[in-house]
Amino acid sequence: MTARIHSLWLMAEPADEAMLTELVGELSGRFGTPLFAPHLTLQGDTEAPLAELERAVAAAAEAVPAFTTPITVVEGSEAFFRSFYARFAVSPALAALKRALDPAGFDSFMPHVSLLYGSVEPVAKAAAIAEVNARLAGRRIRFDRIGVVTSGQDIPIAEWRVVASAALRSA
Repeated sequence: MTARIHSLWLMAEPADEAMLTELVGELSGRFGTPLFAPHLTLQGDTEAPLAELERAVAAAAEAVPAFTTPITVVEGSEAFFRSFYARFAVSPALAALKRALDPAGFDSFMPHVSLLYGSVEPVAKAAAIAEVNARLAGRRIRFDRIGVVTSGQDIPIAEWRVVASAALRSA
């Protein structure tokens, strides 16, 4: 039997999550790409046991208060899961969460919330990135919880599910 794969996601508070979800839906409809829940990946594709991940997430959430941080830029790449995304600076809170949950990945940490997955026509994508950047650059997003999610590169996006979560502590 294959081990269950999970990821650890930082998730926005409900109002910001709704705005990002609406934007993902808008872009998905425009480009015919998959729908997914917007999130900032703290650790992806781990086979660590669920109970271990739940303990780690609870400890990290207790140590770091909910926080607000601005989107630095909206940009894109050729990578499927980073085709079009809102990028964030590595703030002290993001650094603390990454170090607590995925210290081995810290040096390559590029905090972002993807807004579109998949390959799309480059000229149309560049125009959409410029349009969304004008709307979102500098907008502050509040992050308030960490989720343990059954998700991974080998799991169909439609099957991704949050199986546990912990609220970041109140400031």
